[in-house]
Amino acid sequence: MISKHVEWETIEPENYPVLNAVGYAPINAQLALDDSSKRLMAIKASKLDAYRELAEQVYGQKVDGQQELANMVLTDNKLKSSVEGVIRGARVVKSYPVGNDTYATELELDMAKVHDLYLSIAQPRKIRKVTYY
Repeated sequence: MISKHVEWETIEPENYPVLNAVGYAPINAQLALDDSSKRLMAIKASKLDAYRELAEQVYGQKVDGQQELANMVLTDNKLKSSVEGVIRGARVVKSYPVGNDTYATELELDMAKVHDLYLSIAQPRKIRKVTYY
């Protein structure tokens, strides 16, 4: 009788990239009554926009398109894009105003830190087969 046993071994990548993203948000377009609240809301919105940018880099962007024809004439053209994913381990590098009406936030995602976070949760392994006789 041959018995097979599978063991797992962690694989360490040779190098890790560092991803960067910048998010922007208008200040005066924020739905608040006073200027300081609008500024705070723009800071938060620019941070979320930067996270969206990181998610695009990590997971890609889904693009859906639709066109309608009538008598071989294009009557409607729709394009929709979306991003979905979880970003862990990003850090805010800088948050600052750009001109009079825009706020920007820069994020950095060190994939070495992401790898360490992933290992602490999932502990992925490489398959190594051991056969017993």
